[in-house]
Amino acid sequence: MASELDVRARLQRAGQEHLLRFCAELAPGPRAALLAQLEPLEPEALREHCRRAAAACARPPAPAPDLAARLRPLPPERVGSASGVAPQTRRLWEEEGFHQIALNKVAVLLLAGGQGTRLGVTYPKGMYQVGLPSQKTLYQLQAERIRRVEQLAGERYGTRCTVPWYIMTSEFTLGPTAKFFKEHDFFHLDPNNVVMFEQRMLPAVTFDGRAILERKDKVAMAPDGNGGLYCALADHQVLEDMERRGVEFVHVYCVDNILVRLADPVFIGFCVLRGADCGAKVVEKASPEEPVGVVCQVDGVPQVVEYSEISPQTARLRAPGGGLLYNAGNICNHFFTRDFLQMVTREFEPLLKPHVAVKKVPYVDEEGNPVKPLEPNGIKMEKFVFDVLPFAKNFVAFQVLRGEEFSPLKNADSAERDNPSTARRALLAQHHQWALQAGAHFLDAHGARLPEQPRDWRCTCKAGSSSPRSSWTWTWPGHCRPDSLLDLPAPGSPRLRTQPRPGLQGGKQAALSFWLQNMDHRSKHAGSLHEGGNCPATRSPGPK
Repeated sequence: MASELDVRARLQRAGQEHLLRFCAELAPGPRAALLAQLEPLEPEALREHCRRAAAACARPPAPAPDLAARLRPLPPERVGSASGVAPQTRRLWEEEGFHQIALNKVAVLLLAGGQGTRLGVTYPKGMYQVGLPSQKTLYQLQAERIRRVEQLAGERYGTRCTVPWYIMTSEFTLGPTAKFFKEHDFFHLDPNNVVMFEQRMLPAVTFDGRAILERKDKVAMAPDGNGGLYCALADHQVLEDMERRGVEFVHVYCVDNILVRLADPVFIGFCVLRGADCGAKVVEKASPEEPVGVVCQVDGVPQVVEYSEISPQTARLRAPGGGLLYNAGNICNHFFTRDFLQMVTREFEPLLKPHVAVKKVPYVDEEGNPVKPLEPNGIKMEKFVFDVLPFAKNFVAFQVLRGEEFSPLKNADSAERDNPSTARRALLAQHHQWALQAGAHFLDAHGARLPEQPRDWRCTCKAGSSSPRSSWTWTWPGHCRPDSLLDLPAPGSPRLRTQPRPGLQGGKQAALSFWLQNMDHRSKHAGSLHEGGNCPATRSPGPK
């Protein structure tokens, strides 16, 4: 390890010697920890990082004056749709996707470097429960979807296939996530196929360009954004691991979308058959003011333009059909070929421009007293995963329905949107619809049939609670979807019954009827009903 004199000299070159101002007061252990944290910071890179952060923050956010003239929606030939397409075309895409999965050519990559701070918890967001009857966490829901898509692809092609799960964590989330997976036996996935790796950390910076000391013995550090993926892939030889496994296509997504379809065969197949090297799922914007980035073209090049960069006048423009002209909302759900990711890590990553995030960063004052600021006081520089879109040779977008594929978990329940209640209701409403499609209907406590479109879904357990108010939970998937298990109401809530459903194969109808009619006998042994038979359900308690 470098000596204090060496580290001090490096910090002087970077103009950040103040980070050692309490070093003489520290005991040997904390002093060594501080020096170890500072040693990897290259002086020139640290100086430039702090300078760029302060300069970028000083520029007021505003639309570029000529952006409106350079902006265009994506041309129709670059856009596919999950719903506005002929059934035979959708089946073709799905079949191609399953084929690639069966050949072990598809991996999923989870962006999970953030904590659940805005949810009011200190652990990784993937460990959060939104209050489903099953008490499953986001991590468990996603693991089960991987298992299910592996099973469906294997059954179609008579083979055993694997979808490796790569999980990008940060200094804050790696340890808790690894421990959580071990405690839950990796949710019945092979641990060798769950690969966790860590993204880089960057110092938080004051508005005048000084790196922040969080404690006397610790610099305030923050993950470098989900666009830190590309450096992390190189740092940990992740692409080399993919190559050894034969992976050619990678589905990248964020941890907080409760409706995400992992290794979605329709999306994978669409991108493969279009010969795309980069793709993005999008949803139609709910309104011109919705704070989501727009996937569009600037100077003929595909990219995501942040909502703050588009003027209100441009955001409100209408297409000839009456919808928003710039309506392709970005949901951080991407397809990449491994070759494209390799090209980005080798050639284009240094060209990615960091984005400014102004945050409240805890610090120590000049006397060494810890301070938790009430107002934003620091800058965190981040890169975004979608910043690589302009480098694609053949970019495509794939529009999906928001109610089927996008319900993010961003905020605590005190917020109006994107909170545990909205995420929970989105999943339960979707599962209710799948149950109806599978031939079920719902009865209330008096035996009266409930309408097929409920006004609202109210879960019987409080978000984040350790146990539901009711005693039993069942989980089983609708026959029509490959990638999720269902969370259904318990006895005393609306009950389920089935009736023959035209077009539903006899075996599936019989299995569904048997399952629903015998729920009371199965309530003590919650299970999962799959097209191919039963498999044990796993119950996932939240963090202790």
